[in-house]
Amino acid sequence: MQSQQVGLVETANEVDPYKILGVTKSASQTEIKKVYKRLAREWHPDKNKNEGAEDMFIKITKSYEILSNEEKRANYDRYGQTDDTQPYGHGHYGHGHDQFYFDESFFHFPFSNKGSQEFADSKYALHFNQYVNDVVPDSFKRPYLIKITSDWCFSCIHIEPVWKEVVLELEALGVGIGVVDVGYERRLANHLGAHRTPSILGVINGKVTFFHYAVVKEHLRQFVEDLLPQRLVEKVTDRNDLQFLNSWHEQNKPHVLLFDQVPVVPLLYKLTAFTYKDYVQFGYVDQGLSETANLLKQFNINTYAPTMLVFKESTDKPADIIQAKGMKKQIIDEFILNNKFLLVPRLVNQKLFDELCPVKQFHRRRKYCVLLITGDEESYTIGNQAFLSFASTNTKEVVRFAYVYQRLQQPLCDTLLKTKDSTPPPQVFILERRNAAGKVLYKEVAGGWNGTDKNKQGLLDELERLQKDPSILNYDAMLPELNNEFASMFLIRWIYTAYDYLTEIIDDILHNNWREMMPLLSLIFSALFILFGTVVVQAFSDSSEDGKSKPKAKDGTKAENGSPGSSSTSSRPPKKNFVEVTELTDITYTSNLVKLRPGHMNVVLVLTDASKNVLLSKFAKEVYSFTGSLTLHFSFLNVDKHSAWMETLLEFAQDAMQIDADEDDGARHKIDYTGYVLALNGHKKYLCLFRPVYTGEEGGSSEEEGPRGATGGGRKSRSGSREDNPPRRSTPRSRSTATLQIHHKLDRLGLWMERLIEGTLPRYYIPGWPGLDKITAPK
Repeated sequence: MQSQQVGLVETANEVDPYKILGVTKSASQTEIKKVYKRLAREWHPDKNKNEGAEDMFIKITKSYEILSNEEKRANYDRYGQTDDTQPYGHGHYGHGHDQFYFDESFFHFPFSNKGSQEFADSKYALHFNQYVNDVVPDSFKRPYLIKITSDWCFSCIHIEPVWKEVVLELEALGVGIGVVDVGYERRLANHLGAHRTPSILGVINGKVTFFHYAVVKEHLRQFVEDLLPQRLVEKVTDRNDLQFLNSWHEQNKPHVLLFDQVPVVPLLYKLTAFTYKDYVQFGYVDQGLSETANLLKQFNINTYAPTMLVFKESTDKPADIIQAKGMKKQIIDEFILNNKFLLVPRLVNQKLFDELCPVKQFHRRRKYCVLLITGDEESYTIGNQAFLSFASTNTKEVVRFAYVYQRLQQPLCDTLLKTKDSTPPPQVFILERRNAAGKVLYKEVAGGWNGTDKNKQGLLDELERLQKDPSILNYDAMLPELNNEFASMFLIRWIYTAYDYLTEIIDDILHNNWREMMPLLSLIFSALFILFGTVVVQAFSDSSEDGKSKPKAKDGTKAENGSPGSSSTSSRPPKKNFVEVTELTDITYTSNLVKLRPGHMNVVLVLTDASKNVLLSKFAKEVYSFTGSLTLHFSFLNVDKHSAWMETLLEFAQDAMQIDADEDDGARHKIDYTGYVLALNGHKKYLCLFRPVYTGEEGGSSEEEGPRGATGGGRKSRSGSREDNPPRRSTPRSRSTATLQIHHKLDRLGLWMERLIEGTLPRYYIPGWPGLDKITAPK
């Protein structure tokens, strides 16, 4: 027994924190911390897979825990041991491995650590619905520290003593605590992204952040502090005190100053600032600095205890003060809640309005709101100051004072000022809210508001009458929702959020937390792959298209392009300086129409032998800007050869070929199809029709045609100059005049092509394409 006891003492004495960390007894805290970080990274079990790495990591952690605490370090230097290195009992036992220490609760259950979880699991256990409905919304007011554990997690036992100590300290400061048992809440663990036990994570503003360092009290405390935004508390000295206190008007918040002797802002104060960040602006004064001497003298601060001052509209005298040696969270919360608003706050959003002027719930809990409608110009200053002076003398808890700027809250002001006998601003109204939808009862205080003694007495009389008879509020209205005057600050908040997110990404990369980074990395690589694939496909598509230089048929006619006569554009720029137009014959009919690929269309110009050269040249100019499309093909049809095919095809578009009622019923002349354009979809078997438009003007189309001429295929549009009737012999025309008329038949083709690309033209479906194997007999 004695030998066993000696062995235990020797084993315990082997835990020399100075030797394990490799530092001397005179090493400073900075040196110890630097060495510890290096060794912790080197021996972390996630990075070091050697046998004994976990044991060595525990020794390093224990050693740092001793040397980083001045009291434990002093005990070790004097007696060679601390509470954590006791060789006998009291929660530590040599178990196979050198210095593999377990908490004493381990011995309550030999095969499970449920006993060690009795401290936390029953009180802090989280469930999925509880996390989503309670923890996430509450994380916008305070951070949460959550431990992921399980029944058979032996490593969880090592961190249990530290976890208990940290929970007791941080919970008293206002930090939310949670424990997730993977065995019972696998869904919640997966939702949090925790794939191993033990894990510790923090939740703030709905965002999850993992703890990556050794489980030491100082590290966990620092982790919680790092979760908080960096700009919660402003350091205040004699140089910037006036700037800080005078910003109450711009921010529309009270300002709180905490005086203390410690150089860093206490965690309790930071947590309080985060909880009330929407209501109060916080500042911190370090009493140990020479730059704060004037502040201490000005406000007569007692340097022996922390002091908290709250300033509202007055920057010379605090509205309230509290001083205590042991500044507890409950005391601070009560102090802030009693000074949550200015004496006369400005209504800047609906949330503030709802809190200042709550909806009536019970008869005995009536709340009245005295509202001043004013402006922010200098001419209103005297009246605004008088209203503030009047509100500062109010002692009734059921009455709240507030004001709005008419320029910034125009809808609200228009609703209240719409009564016949209302006077222009500045004006005072007494409101009582009846429901959350915006219904209010109100009364306008007669005489307006200029800040005179008469105005003050009139308002005082109305408030006394209201206390005796609430029915004097004789008007009702539905108030609109208030404008959010701070909405322009969204960009700044977005920048801060993006900065915090990038910081988290960098932190994850430095700690090789690839499992948690996998969704983000997958998103980045997917975006890069799609972008790279698109560029490669586009490059190969362009190169293969440029290589196609063969004409589609031997009869193809290439009409060289002049300057395009239309300002139309297509999705792809033309890649050739000419338009390739193929004649539609019985040889090319099947490939260019009947078996045309799905999604492709053939634009066919109808002409005669006499008009061929003129119309092809004009056709090329009008459609040139659309030749970049890969789905459009261009052809021409000689109607002298295939007039029967045209008549058969257009029987299915009878509504587009209607004859005016004023034409002679008994004398229908044969239609001249010269200048018609057909857009044929061979796969879906439909056509779109362009009917020629002749304006008779050399300069182009007339304004009278409007969009009707552009439609071409519209059901009721007609050509400007019909060639259905032959020209009269009594009005002979020269050949140049006839050529000019034919040339102008395609003046609106460019606009029609744009509508064809947009898909807004009428479509005429046919049961099947007629054959093109017959040649019309010559006349």
